[in-house]
Amino acid sequence: MAAWRRDQRLGHLRRSMEGLDAPGKVSPITAVGRMEAAVALVIRAGTDLDVLLIKRAEHEHDPWSGHMALPGGRWEPGDLGLQHTATRETLEETGVDLRTAGVQLGRLEEVQPANPKLPIERIAPFAFAVPPETEAIVASHELDSVHWVPIDLLARSETASTTRIHFSGFSRTFPSYHVVGEHVWGLTHRILTGFLDTYRKSVLGHS
Repeated sequence: MAAWRRDQRLGHLRRSMEGLDAPGKVSPITAVGRMEAAVALVIRAGTDLDVLLIKRAEHEHDPWSGHMALPGGRWEPGDLGLQHTATRETLEETGVDLRTAGVQLGRLEEVQPANPKLPIERIAPFAFAVPPETEAIVASHELDSVHWVPIDLLARSETASTTRIHFSGFSRTFPSYHVVGEHVWGLTHRILTGFLDTYRKSVLGHS
């Protein structure tokens, strides 16, 4: 077994996620349709634990145009379930093949958009670990850039910020994480906040 697979931090995370997919917290993985989506929280296990973030390209008809996000996308009929959606989209967008190089850590609580006009009803996040030598690339025209961000940086209080979003004649301030010169807000912020709560308890609590 490769040394990175025995990383105690990954073991703590895996054990802490075991109860997150209990009945009532997430929908069955097989109960999917066009209004469902999945994302992958990809953790690179090196000296630091890094999480893979993407910046979506600017597209006029994309409701998440230019946003910072986790790799992922909408369920498609050929997908065996939402975990398959997450791994397929990660490969298509970043070139990271979670099916061959990744180790699943667990499933996080799903999130639902607050805006009913968005074309997605729920998003299921899945956490994976990958080797320290893993590289990500911009493998899709839907992406502008890819970034490995240290989880410890995300967890710092000074990284917490806010950003003001203007849309459809409406303006609102949202909580965010300010990293790599960008604001991570919205659904991705909610997913990362839930994960960071788990990380602080499971990994930082054992350090």
